Amino acid sequence: MFVKQLYTNCLSEAAYYIESKGEAAIIDPLRDVEVYLQLAEERNAKIKYIFETHFHADFVSGHLDLSSKTNAPIIYGPNTVTNFPVTVAKDGEQFKIGDLAIEVLHTPGHTFESSCYLLKDETGKDYAVFTGDTLFVGDVGRPDLAQGGDITMDDLAGMMYESLQKKIMPLADEVIVYPAHGPGSACGKNLGPHTSSTIGEEKKTNYALKANTKDEFIKEVTEGLGEPPQYFPINARINKEGYNSLEEILKTGMRALSPEELKEKLKEDTTILLDTRNSTIFTEGFVPSSISIGLDGRYAEWAGSLLPFDKTLLLVTDEGKEEESIIRLARVGFDKIGGYLKGGFTAWKKAGEKIDLIINVEADELAMDIPHDNNLLVVDVRKEVEFADGHVKDALNLPLTDMTDPAMLANFEDNQNIYVHCAGGYRSIIASSILKREGIHNIRNVMGGWNKIKEQEGKIEVVKDTSVLN
Repeated sequence: MFVKQLYTNCLSEAAYYIESKGEAAIIDPLRDVEVYLQLAEERNAKIKYIFETHFHADFVSGHLDLSSKTNAPIIYGPNTVTNFPVTVAKDGEQFKIGDLAIEVLHTPGHTFESSCYLLKDETGKDYAVFTGDTLFVGDVGRPDLAQGGDITMDDLAGMMYESLQKKIMPLADEVIVYPAHGPGSACGKNLGPHTSSTIGEEKKTNYALKANTKDEFIKEVTEGLGEPPQYFPINARINKEGYNSLEEILKTGMRALSPEELKEKLKEDTTILLDTRNSTIFTEGFVPSSISIGLDGRYAEWAGSLLPFDKTLLLVTDEGKEEESIIRLARVGFDKIGGYLKGGFTAWKKAGEKIDLIINVEADELAMDIPHDNNLLVVDVRKEVEFADGHVKDALNLPLTDMTDPAMLANFEDNQNIYVHCAGGYRSIIASSILKREGIHNIRNVMGGWNKIKEQEGKIEVVKDTSVLN
């Protein structure tokens, strides 16, 4: 038996490779499927099955591309309806992988078709359970992603309670828990720091498994849920209805554009210019109107949360990072990518084209400016709960996710000196680039963000909002 977790940090996503006697199964593959094909080839194995735990909302699965390349059937649990051929398994049905068996456990709650897969070893003993978004380390999946119908969030949470009690809790304590996501994922409220666990450990430490009643469970898992990112329903629909192959997206996305060609395309209202270079490098110079979302952070998630899916994306990247930029966009459903700037930003400068920049300032400079500038406005783009836990007095909290709403950007005054910050610097540069694109130019980015600002306490007045924290 060979089991390998294939973890993608920027999406907090875990896919799995299971193998026995030359037969392999893949659970919850990402859209770029070469890693699974290469692993099977290296191990002289044939991919026999592709298992999906549910219709993923936070990424586009590789199920279709992988199936077309291997002829392996795509397995979903009960209640699955798709626009493409799949095997809809029965609850309790088993699939053989060499000497191993994978049993389907239908666990509705996160979604209707959500299912876990119980791996039995060569002796028939329960070895591991692949829990998808039903059970995480320290958390459970959010129950507010159902599309259509009259089912409420509380209804789904109730289903999840029954699923956990009847299908997961009875498993032996030593059974390994392999979830679909780890820390940082928006698919739960607050996932733990590890990417695997055991049933016994989760019974002891997972808040959701300690609920004494269904009503208590429903309250626990539904309270404090933030809004899901805007791309979640888009990705869920793509996974259900199907998509263009990654090869097709790369064919158009990898078109090299000269500075002149890029300029012509940017005249169209249907285009967005995305700069994927390191966020700190971006501030030193960029093509005017471009939005910074650097590959050095949670790039795909922020792209999906902030950029429109109905417009064509054009890219400025570090040389050699063009394909990576496209693939990571495709993972969250972007398929309208019209090309990249050949030679990157250096080529733009050499062509003598106009450039823009963002002024960076240290936190101590902010501390010196606050007492002497009546027009100074601190814009804090962290989440509301982060802001509540400590912020500069009189700062405006404008969470980055809200900056897709033009109305949120319409209230800035021309005479304001705007100092933008987040926790560490990544989000504030994205925010600054969006403000610049909207014609708001009197901006300074506070380097190091809140992490550095709070070191100035005493020079900068800091307050908390206990009403939010409670």
